[in-house]
Amino acid sequence: MLLGLRQRPEDARVGALVQVMAEGLPQWRRRPLLVPVPSWKRHGNPLPALVCRQLVRQLGYRRDDLLERSRPVLGQHHLKRAMRLDNQEGAFGCRRGPRLGEATGRPVLIVDDILTSGATGCNAALALETLGWQVVGILCLARTPRSRTPLGSTPPARSRSGP
Repeated sequence: MLLGLRQRPEDARVGALVQVMAEGLPQWRRRPLLVPVPSWKRHGNPLPALVCRQLVRQLGYRRDDLLERSRPVLGQHHLKRAMRLDNQEGAFGCRRGPRLGEATGRPVLIVDDILTSGATGCNAALALETLGWQVVGILCLARTPRSRTPLGSTPPARSRSGP
């Protein structure tokens, strides 16, 4: 469904997903600052920005486009974890540091659509933290499974209990 929403974004469907996701968010002392992960493609992934827009509407969070791509990266769907980490290293810059009093106590959440290895989020956080932002987490609509059976192989047999 998320891959389909990347191609044909629908505010109502993203809004419904965000509403469910928002139920599990902590109650912050100060509302978080949302920072969407930017794409390096001209017509890149619209979901991080749409998720931010819905969180602003539904919960009154604030958004700031602090991240920028400092270089293009390879598509990550075919890369293993170590290659993803290398691929994203240094891929982000931060547009500005916090203004006087802005970062104090305000949690910053990086927003992306799907978390796989964490390489994108970790490198985005590093760019923000280098200029003084307090990143407390990454907010995603989905997470890929930790381990998957390679295509074409048979999953290991499960032990059976009982008669």
